[in-house]
Amino acid sequence: MNTVEYNLSELRKDIAPCKPIIIAVTKYYDESKLIEAYQDGLRDFGENRVQDALAKFANLPEEVRQNSKFHLIGHLQSNKVKKAVGMFDLIQSVDSLKLAELISKEAQEKGIVQDVLLQVNNAHEEAKSGFYVDDLKRDFGRIISLKGIKVKGLMNIAPIVEEEKLHFLFENMRNLKEQLEKDFSFELQELSMGMSSDYKIALEHGSTMIRIGRKLFM
Repeated sequence: MNTVEYNLSELRKDIAPCKPIIIAVTKYYDESKLIEAYQDGLRDFGENRVQDALAKFANLPEEVRQNSKFHLIGHLQSNKVKKAVGMFDLIQSVDSLKLAELISKEAQEKGIVQDVLLQVNNAHEEAKSGFYVDDLKRDFGRIISLKGIKVKGLMNIAPIVEEEKLHFLFENMRNLKEQLEKDFSFELQELSMGMSSDYKIALEHGSTMIRIGRKLFM
């Protein structure tokens, strides 16, 4: 059994009976690792940088490209929107109304609908991107009215803190999701929370997507 196959098997045992979408975070690995993960049954892959992803995707076999979903999980700069829209199945890191408007404009020009998640910085970390909760509540109605994009849910990147704080932050995300759904009569299907160090806590609070890198590939 190869490393990824074994790690994936152990991960699935660890998260049972939950069945989130497992996003293999391949940002630090070349296309050979992505192909290996695909061969072991994974179909969702997360990248941080648009340029790196472009180069990597170009070297993938057609079967892998056609049957996989690619997620942008890193910060999306305004000048990379044209390349990102349509290349990624899901842009998870929409962190401002301005960025949502740029994605909407580009998607309409390409004649597509771009699926997105709205990134929430509910820990108020200055070094990280994402909506503060009050700002998202203010802008949410405008974002979901934009043409060319479909808001599928919310995403956050939790800081490295004690477990009690993680429970608070992930529960806060679930409450925010439910409040937005109620206030705007709008379904948010996905809650992308949890990485290699905190996915089990995230799953306790309703995460539907976990983003796993080193726990799969090391």
